[in-house]
Amino acid sequence: MPRKKTVSLQRIPRPDRMYQSGLVQRLINKSMLDGKKLLAERAVYTALEVAAKKLDSENPLEVFEKALKNVSPNFEVKSRRVGGANYQIPFPVAGHRQHHYAFTWLVQAARARKGIPYSQRLALEIVDAFNETGAAFKKKEDTHKMAEANRAFAHFARG
Repeated sequence: MPRKKTVSLQRIPRPDRMYQSGLVQRLINKSMLDGKKLLAERAVYTALEVAAKKLDSENPLEVFEKALKNVSPNFEVKSRRVGGANYQIPFPVAGHRQHHYAFTWLVQAARARKGIPYSQRLALEIVDAFNETGAAFKKKEDTHKMAEANRAFAHFARG
């Protein structure tokens, strides 16, 4: 078993029922708790509809894809030990991993909000991501700032 997932080992989830989108299916899977997929599916579909209504858009999928694009990071930092010192080295992020971070940050930010149902929280977070505000977008900005601050160590990066 290789340490890194090769393309042949990556599983691609089937598209979701309503929008026939693999991205929406991945959001549903990230939102799922205790294997209750139907509950997660219902919450995500409700969130997408509410987010589209708030932004006066007919297509919830377009809203979601733009929000996802706004939250996806281009760079990340990894710790590397070089000569007795630990450096935070910036690396570019590949496409599959960009989406992984974006989904994780969206779901974490939605769960961190309290006082309203999960579908409403997720809808608000998608609207915020669409408008380039909110906790998930801030996380992306912080990651980029960290990478920019440590750009001097980029020459330590190995293939």
